[in-house]
Amino acid sequence: MNRPVAMRSVFVLAGGVLCLLARSPMSVSAQRGGMFLGSSEDPAIAYSTAPLNNAVTEANAKLHEGSVRLTFDGRSGYLRSALGALDIPVDSQMLVFSQTSFQRRRISDTNPRALFFNDRVALGWVRDGEIIEVAAQDATQGMVFYTLDQRQVERPEFQRVLTCLACHKAGDTLGVPGMLMFSTTSSPGEGSPAKSVMTDHRSPVEERWGGWYVTGRSGSVRHRGNGSTTTGGRDRDLGSVTGLFDGDGYQSMSSDIVALLVLSHQIHMSNLITRVGWEARAADPALHAPFVAAPGEERRIAQMMSGIATEFVDYLLFVDEAPLADRIHGSSAFAQRFAARGPRDAKGRSLHELDLTRRLLKYPCSYEIYSAPFDALPPPAKDPIYRRLWQVLSGEERGDRYRAALSLADRRAIVDILKDTKRDLPAYFQRVDR
Repeated sequence: MNRPVAMRSVFVLAGGVLCLLARSPMSVSAQRGGMFLGSSEDPAIAYSTAPLNNAVTEANAKLHEGSVRLTFDGRSGYLRSALGALDIPVDSQMLVFSQTSFQRRRISDTNPRALFFNDRVALGWVRDGEIIEVAAQDATQGMVFYTLDQRQVERPEFQRVLTCLACHKAGDTLGVPGMLMFSTTSSPGEGSPAKSVMTDHRSPVEERWGGWYVTGRSGSVRHRGNGSTTTGGRDRDLGSVTGLFDGDGYQSMSSDIVALLVLSHQIHMSNLITRVGWEARAADPALHAPFVAAPGEERRIAQMMSGIATEFVDYLLFVDEAPLADRIHGSSAFAQRFAARGPRDAKGRSLHELDLTRRLLKYPCSYEIYSAPFDALPPPAKDPIYRRLWQVLSGEERGDRYRAALSLADRRAIVDILKDTKRDLPAYFQRVDR
């Protein structure tokens, strides 16, 4: 279950939230890690037919009852009101100009695709495009994809689509419906193939954001943003994108580097949560009656879930995070707003607090541990995750890479924060003194 799987089709994904066309001169580098090898229509999962619980189903319910309305506004269409209906902040905007969406003919340096996100949902908009695209993190089903037509109608609403799975259920999404974030670069010269590399918080910053605008300051840290084979390189530390293209319809002139860093972490974390939940549900004999477990099957399943838990907790605790070489400064209010979020412990500390000098988070444990999909994990998935989490945080796991990644102060702070803020934390979590 844990062997890496390379993608056989050429999926062109750059923004992480869009259904994309499979015919483009691009090579894709698969990310490391295991993947779900079962069926999305396994009776224990039933991806296409099971009831849904996510930000879009909530927004559609409010649209039906009339407590929320979508308003069409010039070239931005329903964008601003859709962001409001989904509670997505404008300061999360990121701009990608690589021509990798199925709407790629409309995307360029002068008409970049805008992406927005929060902890639950992401939205993609292309100026003058026919639809707005949305990916919502469902409580049990992984990422569920929707579109919103960009034409004025009496009762607009988000429509679920399954065609996005052609790209968004693959090796790089761990075999479950999920999102991706690629850095796309190409060589000069017409017809030269572009190359996309899957990125997350383990990727060196020097490899990230090819094909993206990046605003803010990265100090001595280099990245691949703001460069184009058609216009040449731009200033790596852009204060804004004002003057680079006509801003009509855009909600902001920023593509904040801090938002890009946060999304780099969040995408793979959400995919891992879906994968571990699907593995546990698909393996549960109780959900496949009249299944009779073969001798040793329960032990095999337990060993499988323990192995997945190790992969999961390593990422949850940023064990292999690529370090930052210098202080990162954003270009919008994103960092301040994001750091102010989240439940806080008795000392006022939160897992949303940012570091941005040597790593992303001040307390390196993912805020996605509070997400509805994590809370909904079945016991065969959550129990080994919590056991492994305690092994690492308590110091029972003495591997050098864990001690290098997590100081005693880090481990103590994370345990204290979780004890005060995570309701289902097992009783064996105590203060770390090792």
